[in-house]
Amino acid sequence: MENPKNNNVAKFPEFFNKIAAIIEQARKHVGRTVDLTMCITYYEVGRIIVEQEQGGKTRADYGSALLKDLSVFLTGLYGRGFSETNLRNARKFFLTYEGQIQQLLTAELETQKQQSMTVKSSMLSITDISPKSQFLSNIFKVSWTHYVILMRIKNPEERSFYELETASQNWSVEDLQRQYNSSLYERLALSRSKNEVMQLAKEGHTIKKSADMLKNPLVLEFLGLEEREAYSETDLETAITSKLQKFLLELGKGFLFEARQKRFTFEEENFWIDLVFYNRLLQCYVLIDLKTEKLKHQDLGQMQMYVNYFDRYVKAKHEKPTVGILLCKEKKDSIVQLTLAENSNIYASEYSLYLPDKTLLQQKLSEWVQEYEEARMILEAEKES
Repeated sequence: MENPKNNNVAKFPEFFNKIAAIIEQARKHVGRTVDLTMCITYYEVGRIIVEQEQGGKTRADYGSALLKDLSVFLTGLYGRGFSETNLRNARKFFLTYEGQIQQLLTAELETQKQQSMTVKSSMLSITDISPKSQFLSNIFKVSWTHYVILMRIKNPEERSFYELETASQNWSVEDLQRQYNSSLYERLALSRSKNEVMQLAKEGHTIKKSADMLKNPLVLEFLGLEEREAYSETDLETAITSKLQKFLLELGKGFLFEARQKRFTFEEENFWIDLVFYNRLLQCYVLIDLKTEKLKHQDLGQMQMYVNYFDRYVKAKHEKPTVGILLCKEKKDSIVQLTLAENSNIYASEYSLYLPDKTLLQQKLSEWVQEYEEARMILEAEKES
């Protein structure tokens, strides 16, 4: 904000903005350094607790009494942050990430040409590596509070996905918890071809083609709509636009909101599109129509017309073809496939106003992956014969 007694901000905006950018970067660096140090600390605390456990002490020998006494001891020295629960989390943290981190540590030692170094413990310590090493930030990508949630996820691929997304999208702890509760990993996996599922764990949610935007179902529990038999499309549209930031988070990466009830006129007739977005990653318009009932083939035909209009009269030459998405209460894939051409760039996805059954989605995904693996093994066997 410009100081009314000094208009130098207006005269030299670049100078003032450069200084502000340096301070902003420094603040982020300090925050990241604190997060990283906390993660390293708890990992090392967990490692020593596990070493004590493996050094001939049975769980019953030290049990909760030792951790309780340790908590009292550390709290007396350093204050908050070392409750018995946190110490148990530190132990779990080490056990959860030990394998992954040992691989990274070994690779780091090799690059530093320290293969001849004798390691007394079978478990390498993070503190054995110079704290100046850049690789530390590649080990712990998010804050300790995020890891408290992440290490509860048993599936390593699913846990890796959420860690990558949290780091790349700068999710808050609340965002991470919400995305996990809404089964984002399962919904994305079930919306993709079977050979693309493993990429989610390695790369996170990447958008390379229009189909990558889809989640089935789209979960809109954040709208807070009470449970009742039916809602009008206007009710749903109003609720979405009032919670637009959270809706954009659920849609995914790269979405920018343009308009609600976008009107266009063709042959002296008016048409309205419920919601218009632009995806900067794919460089294309994304049109969304809301259907609070079962999807009909007429709905698909209408969306095809909307997409055609945008492609012919709205999009610029450098932009990619328009994408149409119908969010519906219920759909039949056979009707969608029969109505639309394969390259139509139009998709139908069901939505849910309430959190889905995570166990059911996990079971479905597990069955799907198993079917894919069996088919792959049969195909490899046929090639060998």
